[in-house]
Amino acid sequence: MPKEKTIQLYLLDGSPKGIVKCSLSNWTGIAYKIPRTQLDETNKNKNLSNYLTQSGIYMLFGTNDDTEEDIVYIGQAGARNNGNGILARLQEHKRDEEKDYFTEAVIFTTANNSFGPTEISYLENKFTSLAIKANRYLINNKNEPSLGNVTEEKEAELEEFIDYAKIVVGALGYKVFEPINEISKNNKKDDKLLYLKNTKADAIGKQVADGFVVLKGSKLSKNIVASARESTRKYRKIAKINKDFILKQDILFKSPSTAGEFVNGRPTNGRAEWKNKQGQSINEIENK
Repeated sequence: MPKEKTIQLYLLDGSPKGIVKCSLSNWTGIAYKIPRTQLDETNKNKNLSNYLTQSGIYMLFGTNDDTEEDIVYIGQAGARNNGNGILARLQEHKRDEEKDYFTEAVIFTTANNSFGPTEISYLENKFTSLAIKANRYLINNKNEPSLGNVTEEKEAELEEFIDYAKIVVGALGYKVFEPINEISKNNKKDDKLLYLKNTKADAIGKQVADGFVVLKGSKLSKNIVASARESTRKYRKIAKINKDFILKQDILFKSPSTAGEFVNGRPTNGRAEWKNKQGQSINEIENK
């Protein structure tokens, strides 16, 4: 079982929508969540501006305008001779039209500025691999980062840093490293599974903390009606679906209704149509 953790969140400007510092007890790492709109204001806090001149790892979070998918870009930044480090790299991305989607940046560095080129390359590679494996976000990295060469001792140290960083990212609201496919393991024994069955579709799903998952193996309706949302059409285009309209991957949606519309190809009241083995809808289960 995971052990209890105490996470400290410090609101630099008194607002949860502003710059947030995040730290864990017994961890040398330091994390900051910085809205894109406040990157130019980071020099107002001396401690923050000092940390942003160091080397570290950063993640750019946003949403794809066309598909409404969550997007993340994972990168590294080394300390520079002119005193700029992470902040300079973030400012470069801010000016890049291809990165106009990101609304927040989460950065990781250390209290003692201990990351060199080898360490940040290793971390970038590992974080990118974890995000790809989790399959929750669209990974916007064009090139696969190099793993680099680290000693056994350094690898153990960096893996511990990664474990803590994953907790921090999750606490900040980003489930980028939490695999969706963990939900479908041993799903036949899961009494919380929900089913959507009719003459055109036969799907299995489950409510999770951050939405609703349609599970791999679900059969989808072949047709999409004109009144279906544009996001449903786009999800149908990018999802892995075979010629028999069987879903070949688990997909996370924001709600039971958006998941139901994806399955049915038409507007759907997911809280009424998704039912358990006893035939109870989500509304009936919750009211009970």
